[in-house]
Amino acid sequence: MKCIHIYTDGACSGNPGPGGWGAILKYDDHVKELSGGERETTNNRMELTAVIEGLKSVKEKCRIQLTTDSQYVKNGITLWIHTWLKNNWKTAAKKDVKNRDLWMELYEESRSHDIEWLWIKGHSGHRENERCDELARDEIRKIRY
Repeated sequence: MKCIHIYTDGACSGNPGPGGWGAILKYDDHVKELSGGERETTNNRMELTAVIEGLKSVKEKCRIQLTTDSQYVKNGITLWIHTWLKNNWKTAAKKDVKNRDLWMELYEESRSHDIEWLWIKGHSGHRENERCDELARDEIRKIRY
C-alpha cells in the first residue's frame, strides 16, 4: 500500500477573525498544495479544516503520515474522540465538544486510511510546516484585501 505524506497548518488573524489553512500532499515525486480560508473563524477550525481537506483529496485507501503542529488536532483525533463518541459528543466536564461538525467530518475521513499522526513544533523551521503556514497566511491576505 502506498504511503502519502500530508503536512497541514491553520492560521487566524484574531481568534475569531479571518483565517486560512494550508496542506501539502507528497507521494514519491508528486507534490500537491491546497489552501483555503474563511472570513470569520478560529485557529482551531482552520487547523481541523486543513487536515480534513488534505484527507479528502486522497481518493483511495492509503497509508498516510500526517504531520501537524496542532496538539489540539493530534490529541483530539487520537485520544479524546473515543470518549466524545462514547459520551454523545460531550467533554469530560459534560460540555458540548467545540467544533463538533469538523470533528465528525475528520473522524469519517480518517476511517478510510491507515494514518500515523505526527506532531511537530510550529515555527521551528520544518520546511513543509513553514510552507503550509505561508499558504494559510496568503489566504488570510486574500480575504482582507
